[in-house]
Amino acid sequence: MLTRKQHELITFIQNRLEESGISPSFEEMKDALDLKSKSGVHRLISALEERGFIRRLPNRARALEVIRQPEGAAARSDARAAANSNSALTPLRGSATPKSAPANDVIEIPLHGRIAAGVPIEALEGQATLPVPAALLGAGEHYALEVSGDSMIEAGILDGDYALVRRTDTARDGEIVVALVRGEEATLKYLRRENGMVRLDPANGAYEPQVYRPGEVVVQGKLAGLLRRYH
Repeated sequence: MLTRKQHELITFIQNRLEESGISPSFEEMKDALDLKSKSGVHRLISALEERGFIRRLPNRARALEVIRQPEGAAARSDARAAANSNSALTPLRGSATPKSAPANDVIEIPLHGRIAAGVPIEALEGQATLPVPAALLGAGEHYALEVSGDSMIEAGILDGDYALVRRTDTARDGEIVVALVRGEEATLKYLRRENGMVRLDPANGAYEPQVYRPGEVVVQGKLAGLLRRYH
């Protein structure tokens, strides 16, 4: 079963594809569903993608394909097409002249403060948001943290970068994670497990790994991308 908003969104996307051959922009979807921000659209799209209803076409900033429709929707679509066949030609998908569109859809994700790439520091919860090109994010819910420190420079993560994090509580060995240490401090490190302990490895030879008991470390997300501003 889809939620009402998920059903409304996939119907809106399918109708737009049938009408023009191109998928709607995030702004158009936000307005059509009466949502307050494009981050809500991103969450709905991610949920539909994870459940196999739509997919994003690779290497294109604004391209969605409906793989399957909710139960009953296909029949309604066929009936609508039949009704229109006697009065007008129904445009084939992709046959319409593409309308102008922004180079990238931008969504706003929560910005939760600073995260250490050195000694763990507190990850501040706040109400700020960070605009991010949707093409940088995959499926799932995301948030951003500002990197503080230089312990991950050999992984290309620099002080002042914005870490784009996919929210999850599981990760494999060798992945870069946001780890909450002892319920108080968060840090960005490689995750390793050995001898019944959890090791958080830096990517800078000047720093030593941090070793904790399993109950002291909670994974709060995996690194999905980076944003860097040049001054």
